[in-house]
Amino acid sequence: MAYAAFDLTGKVALVTGGNGGIGLGFAEAVAQAGADIAIWGQNAAKNAAARERLEATGRRVLALQVDVGDSAAVDAAFAETVAALGRVDGVFANAGVSGRHGGGFDAMTNEEWDRVMRINLDGVFYTFRAACRHMVARGGGGSLIGTASLAARMGATRAEHYGATKGAVISMIRGLAVEYARHGIRANAVLPGWVETEMTDNLFGNERFAKAVMPRIPMRRWGKATDFGGIAVYLMSDASSWHTGDSFLIDGGYLLF
Repeated sequence: MAYAAFDLTGKVALVTGGNGGIGLGFAEAVAQAGADIAIWGQNAAKNAAARERLEATGRRVLALQVDVGDSAAVDAAFAETVAALGRVDGVFANAGVSGRHGGGFDAMTNEEWDRVMRINLDGVFYTFRAACRHMVARGGGGSLIGTASLAARMGATRAEHYGATKGAVISMIRGLAVEYARHGIRANAVLPGWVETEMTDNLFGNERFAKAVMPRIPMRRWGKATDFGGIAVYLMSDASSWHTGDSFLIDGGYLLF
């Protein structure tokens, strides 16, 4: 007999960046546990493919083309999500971009800095702001989950802007956990390590990089999107009803070694 607290039947989850990678891993897991799903992504073709994959679970699925760096677009999409699915119980602010300027910190342009901040930090702010407004007005609590990164804990050379956004997400999560606890809203962060996604293809295809990093992962493999399903279900479920303000590092032991 399955543990009843993990049953997400009747709940609705929103996953930004839910059309691929870790976001799709979150979405598939919570759908399999019984939740209806909304995914937001900018690529219409990927949204359609992810929607079809998620619909195979038998759950209601909404896929919207949304730029999370646009505050008006986020507010409109959140309203459309609530109108279509009735409510939102859990929000995974997962959409993100990687740093790609290629030079040292002293050569980073304002445009590159702003590009990463716009999605990785501003987008999380806009998404969680809309979620808090909805959850407080609706009552009954909810769960906010922010995708941070191992880069928030280690020195991310030539990606200081990326690491800065992920550290900021953790700090935002802690503040939300304290401020919104009285509304029954929990807030936690997930910190992935080296995970195979489209965003990391260029790194893992680099033999020099792989030879330097893989020996430092005690589990001796790259992470996969499916490695994040368990934490997604836990944080969406009643099993985590007294767990807030935490950061879950899922990195195969990399930071320990």
